[in-house]
Amino acid sequence: MEITDVLLIPVIVGLVDALKGYGVEKRWLPVVSVLLGVGGGVLYLFPENWKLGVLSGVILGLSAGGLYSGGKVVVQGGGE
Repeated sequence: MEITDVLLIPVIVGLVDALKGYGVEKRWLPVVSVLLGVGGGVLYLFPENWKLGVLSGVILGLSAGGLYSGGKVVVQGGGE
């Protein structure tokens, strides 16, 4: 993973923001962020090593969504 690979974080943020505009419930946005991160990690960053891709993707997704605030919304059920 190179330093330029963290550019996936703003891409994930933008995609999650777009999904928010389509009416996805607020409590599901952190989950979507992690799933997009895993997809980017496996398909783009490490297509030859899926385990490393999943781990990197989870880190990217959590970074994009905010680890604490995202977990708080899911646990509290902060849907609109």
